[in-house]
Amino acid sequence: MRERLKIGIVGGGIGGTALAASLLQRNVEVHLFERAEGISEIGAGIQMTPNAVKVMKALGLLEPMLEVGFLPNAIVGRNWRSGRVTFRTPLKEVCPTLYDAPFIHIHRADLRRVLASAVPEAFTRFGMTCTGVTQHGKSAVARFADGSSFEADLIVGADGVRSAVRSALFGPEAPRFTGHMCYRALVPVEDVVGHVSPDASFWMGPKSHVVTYYVQGGKAVNIVAVAETARWVEEAWNVESSKAELLGAFQGWHPNVQRLFDQVETVFKWGLFDRDPMAGWSKGAVTLLGDAAHPMLPFLSQGAAMAIEDAFVLAAALDLNRQDIAAGLAAYEAERLGRTSRVQLEARERGRTYHLPSALSQMKRDFVYWMKSLVNPQATGIQANWVYEYDARKFDPRSSALVAA
Repeated sequence: MRERLKIGIVGGGIGGTALAASLLQRNVEVHLFERAEGISEIGAGIQMTPNAVKVMKALGLLEPMLEVGFLPNAIVGRNWRSGRVTFRTPLKEVCPTLYDAPFIHIHRADLRRVLASAVPEAFTRFGMTCTGVTQHGKSAVARFADGSSFEADLIVGADGVRSAVRSALFGPEAPRFTGHMCYRALVPVEDVVGHVSPDASFWMGPKSHVVTYYVQGGKAVNIVAVAETARWVEEAWNVESSKAELLGAFQGWHPNVQRLFDQVETVFKWGLFDRDPMAGWSKGAVTLLGDAAHPMLPFLSQGAAMAIEDAFVLAAALDLNRQDIAAGLAAYEAERLGRTSRVQLEARERGRTYHLPSALSQMKRDFVYWMKSLVNPQATGIQANWVYEYDARKFDPRSSALVAA
């Protein structure tokens, strides 16, 4: 008999639920604690890139995703004012062949429900706010605001960028405001409309950019509009904004963008925060996952994807090292630290290249895009083919590295 592990996961978002599903697949005892009272309908779209979809395939969840998702034709770069196409990276027709997985746009609530379908309700406790973590011998204890506690062989902090678990391990430290403010909105539509192409459209302008794509099987358009600002003054992570504020922030943009923004009814805004890469995420019988470990800007669409990869790799590492948690965590970090650090830093860099301030600098950037597209359309534009190629299913905990297929 293999040793029975007991794992406590603090945070029932995408990363925490993906970890629970991955551990249950390996017959590991899981207890998931989420501070919300249930799965919320509120949220926005997520670009599930092929590297994350590979994990969903391994969990048997690809078909449910496809039922509620949308397959974009391409990633298309557009000039903010003229609408001129500056690059085109094909997706729908090539991703299954190139990466063994499609590229899927999906609403966050739909993705949460798909993941939760692999985690029976008995394993999740809602309304549980973690206040800290302590360690006793070889085990760890998570403590909650209602006065309860939970002891396990391992506690995993998947509780976001302001993680209570991270603070308990490494001390309180505020995340860094990146100088970017993001508007998000959903616009219901009957089907694909003329002013929104069935792509992931990246409209790049001076010190700002807009991303639009379909979710909910094509029944809604997701808007991500990012502008640079000197400081974020709101105390909340997100606050309700207005159509007028959104339109005012993007005056002079292409008529298709203006028309879409004019259809907005509810819009939220929040500051974008990240942290510098860490040298390690684990201490004793506690570790971190997802945004708790490596919060990043959304400019490579990898926040959820990195958490899902983390979850699958951590589950595999723990499964093979049931009698040696430390060895499992070492294998997990050896595999994930370098990759997530690179994605964090590359996402910051995209914030610069998307927002070039002058027409001349934008022309030079777009010329480079055109030149790269002649060699390899997958290596132009946002240049994320190296991200999509990664396959967490090939992780071998015995060597702490990806092995050949």
